[in-house]
Amino acid sequence: MRVVLGLLLIASFAVWLIWLLKSLQVGRMRARNNDFEREAAMVTGASDLISLALKHGSSPGARVVVELAKRHHQQNLSAELLKAVARRAIVDEEQRASKLMPTLASIASASPFVGLFGTVWGIMDAFLRIGVEKSASLPVVAPAIGEALIATAFGLVAAIPATIGYNYVDKRIGDFLGELTSSSEAWVETMAADPGTPSAAMPLVRQSDRPTAAGY
Repeated sequence: MRVVLGLLLIASFAVWLIWLLKSLQVGRMRARNNDFEREAAMVTGASDLISLALKHGSSPGARVVVELAKRHHQQNLSAELLKAVARRAIVDEEQRASKLMPTLASIASASPFVGLFGTVWGIMDAFLRIGVEKSASLPVVAPAIGEALIATAFGLVAAIPATIGYNYVDKRIGDFLGELTSSSEAWVETMAADPGTPSAAMPLVRQSDRPTAAGY
């Protein structure tokens, strides 16, 4: 029984910790993205948009633009290709924003059953005590029944905040991704209307500052 209660206590603590961390994470992502979008709204050319994205490297929207910029120099660039690249980049942002959410969902769904297991264990213990003591008096069964009810309460204490926290954070993530998707459509149009040249291709890997063999 103590193991069950200990697990539920850990789960309850984890719920509040994850809720706090995810709220802070989503808040930071939205704040950084709002800063980027505010400046991007005043940009008309693709090159200026790319430069702005490199400046706001920690913004989710900027990371989407950087992915678009990697294809910007291709010949016969189409809006459909850029839309596909943007969708893939947004999926990466969704995965980044959704970290620890499965843990929160698992706690919300599993905690009542863990509490129920503790309840059944307590009731079984009560019947065993009745068999040993040959009596169903209150002093015999009360401790076991009390532990069973405590296990049920602990399961609900972990599950209810987990369910509320999951729905709250998931709604904020969904709203943010919806805003990011809408904004990416404008960035795609900007890129498609102002295609780059092969010489303006954005390097995928930063060149090394080390001298080459010819430089020795």
